[in-house]
Amino acid sequence: MDFASSRQWINALWLLFGAYWLVSALKRKKTKQRESWLQRFVYTLPLALGFYLLSQPQAHYGWLGNRFFPAGPFGEWLGVFLTAAGIAVAFWARWHLGTNWSGVVTLKEGHELIRTGPYRSIRHPIYTGILLALLGTAITFGEVRALLAVAITWLSFYVKARREESFLTQEFGPGFAEHKQHTGMFLPRFS
Repeated sequence: MDFASSRQWINALWLLFGAYWLVSALKRKKTKQRESWLQRFVYTLPLALGFYLLSQPQAHYGWLGNRFFPAGPFGEWLGVFLTAAGIAVAFWARWHLGTNWSGVVTLKEGHELIRTGPYRSIRHPIYTGILLALLGTAITFGEVRALLAVAITWLSFYVKARREESFLTQEFGPGFAEHKQHTGMFLPRFS
């Protein structure tokens, strides 16, 4: 690998992210309640489209190949920095979530409402981190298709987060309602 290349750094960061996610997924609580496959399909289909737009260099049909960020080392390395920062936020959040984590919307046996680390101010910091990392990757690539991939992923995460919040409201009632008043969905609430 040529780590003088911003693209190589981006690839390495996403490989690190995938490896951590696979290893950390081995330790989870048992599932008590899970969303249906149809509910999951609603947000995974847009994720697949976003992944396609971001990962396939030939996916720059027409205006999708236009640049939204000027080519050059500043944008490329800014993107690497934002990707690394986003992945760090996602790791931090995943660490605090611990065995309550799941790749699908679920309630776990003995589910806990996490309010430590980034969950003190953001309800879905894993999504925040991934979105920041995707934005960094999009800036490094510089094409509209990459920015569109970030927007599509945000929409997918929004749908999934709303479903997660309905599960958490069902499980924690007033405790989760109070938590929502003091936190933002993807960004901290400053008021």
